[in-house]
Amino acid sequence: MTPVQQISSPVGLVAAGGMLPFAVGDSLVARGIRPVFFALKGICDPVEVKRFRHHWISIGQLGRLTNLLRAEDCRELVFIGALVRPALSEIRLDWKTIRAMPSVLKAFRGGDDHLLSSVGRILEKDGFRMVGVKDAAPDLLMPHGCLTRAAPDVDGDADIRKGREVLRALSPFDIGQAAIVIDGHVLGVEDIEGTDGLLMRVSRLRAEGLLRARPGRGVLVKAPKSGQDLRFDLPTLGPRTIEGVAAAQLAGVAVIAGHTLVAEPQAMVERADAAGLFVTGLAL
Repeated sequence: MTPVQQISSPVGLVAAGGMLPFAVGDSLVARGIRPVFFALKGICDPVEVKRFRHHWISIGQLGRLTNLLRAEDCRELVFIGALVRPALSEIRLDWKTIRAMPSVLKAFRGGDDHLLSSVGRILEKDGFRMVGVKDAAPDLLMPHGCLTRAAPDVDGDADIRKGREVLRALSPFDIGQAAIVIDGHVLGVEDIEGTDGLLMRVSRLRAEGLLRARPGRGVLVKAPKSGQDLRFDLPTLGPRTIEGVAAAQLAGVAVIAGHTLVAEPQAMVERADAAGLFVTGLAL
């Protein structure tokens, strides 16, 4: 595993949706590092963010973000949370963003990882350092091995291998970071709906009688894209994922150890054990 880089206090967190930004904030506080949240309007949870020092920003306000980071003495910056790619028409542009429009437009023509890394490079030119969640909150990374009472059987291992092959093949196209394989058949891959949407699709196929595989078979496989900048958009896993896997009547989940973020790990394992599912961390 790559050694954890030392980071200085305070750290700026550009926070999107979900509970993961606050788990990262709590992890930083536990290590004696002060987080300052730069919460995205209409996306970040307005209740949870009150627990931390925070400022509200709109997508596209690079100038406001830069000024606030300097005012808070944040030299290091983390992007974290669920974010649906906005349309250009939805972005509130300030002057700094307008001046950077050639880079922004080029970034929009790439995938999500390309967009995030491009914005990161713009900020790094202003003297900030982009920090991966792997460094900001190493305690939230998936460990190696099976975390649950249930474990993959021979068929499950074969489905895991097939899922990893599929994700490796799709990596150059920046489509998604998850696939579902049942008995060697690829049922679906993650798209703009995310992992939750993928699991709901499989549940719907079962409900409509279009999926004949027996319940309790098949695996959700998650992995970062090949060549991905691991400071941005790591695969995530948590109790909600387990609920979706149970509803889809799969056997379990396999993710890459050290390269997957786990929100609420204790609750996740408890729900997986209650449903008889396995959760396992794989070597990269």
